[in-house]
Amino acid sequence: MTHKKKTPTEVKTFAAASFLNDFGSDMIYPIWPIFVTSVLGADMSILGLIDGIGDALVSISQAVSGYFSDKLRKRKIFIWLGYLFGGISRVGYAFTQIWGWLIPFRILDRAGKMRGAPRDAIIADVSTNQNRGRNFGLLRAFDNLGAVCGILTTIFLLNFFGYQNLFLLAAIPSFLSVVLILFFVKERPAIAQKTFHGIRFRNLSKNFRIVLWASMIFASGAFSYSFLLIFAKNEGFAITTLPILYLVFTLIASLTSLPFGKLADRIGRKFVFLLALFWWILVCASAIFLNGWLAIAGIFVAFGLHQGALHPVQKTFVAELAPPELRASALGGYQMAIGLAALPASLTAGILWDFFGATVPFATSLALTVVAIIFLSFVKTEPAALEN
Repeated sequence: MTHKKKTPTEVKTFAAASFLNDFGSDMIYPIWPIFVTSVLGADMSILGLIDGIGDALVSISQAVSGYFSDKLRKRKIFIWLGYLFGGISRVGYAFTQIWGWLIPFRILDRAGKMRGAPRDAIIADVSTNQNRGRNFGLLRAFDNLGAVCGILTTIFLLNFFGYQNLFLLAAIPSFLSVVLILFFVKERPAIAQKTFHGIRFRNLSKNFRIVLWASMIFASGAFSYSFLLIFAKNEGFAITTLPILYLVFTLIASLTSLPFGKLADRIGRKFVFLLALFWWILVCASAIFLNGWLAIAGIFVAFGLHQGALHPVQKTFVAELAPPELRASALGGYQMAIGLAALPASLTAGILWDFFGATVPFATSLALTVVAIIFLSFVKTEPAALEN
């Protein structure tokens, strides 16, 4: 049994690889909406479409990799291939001249997220109920720490390198992540199972189904961070300051992911999940009812707290509600479900924004989050596995 205070080697390696990969990806993300809209000339609906396709592909790729990871009893190949896809996509971004060319590379980039479910299954397997939230929180903390470094690099180098060279530079850390996984992660023996039939959601516990429905309802209104950056620009923030706002929420998410993961271990997954949704409500309410630079800064602080709380507790909850031999399938299937729910979120938000202004998408998202909280309130505090 893993000691409560010991961090497994796999978790450390994944944390380092995630740090590197997010270092590269977050050299791009702070300037992504400006690159798409201002440099390539797309409108908000197109930005929403591209982001929505990306969100959906993340989830579909995780479901597929999770299923085949359990079926083949292999994890490692999906992880290093995912990082490889991410690096290749950034090279593609560097040579994009019109927004339509972004779509195939965006698909490849998001397909690289197939690493998520197999990686998370390994983390869940090497953890205990006493440190699982902590380990997922640690992974997320290193994700966000790499993002912070990537954002700082963009702030300092964009004016000197330009978009193309910066995108090429961003590919390097992901290729280094491939090396880490290939050389420092060993394939563990799979949990024995007689026959693999895949996971059937109707047979999962009531708790799992409620968490799934609550997550899908929330995801259907939770548009991408790109809208927050454009909102800040429209409120008077200079384009050159937008990476700083991105840095604010990423740094806060980095600093709070591990504490929120530990908090989930101590007082329960449900409370931290509800807390994450509360922070998103604060984001939407602030955008609707407040104005001024201080309010905008507060939006990004609240968004950082939301991100710091949401991701560790979601993965921990799902990993514990699923049987061990089907963890990758459950994690991937869960991500696919909320990703498909999120597919129209950014596109719909972009359309509402273009036709009715920024307030309407924020109000819609706020209402759906309240509904998700109502659903989540029916989850029992003790997770259960498959029902007979």
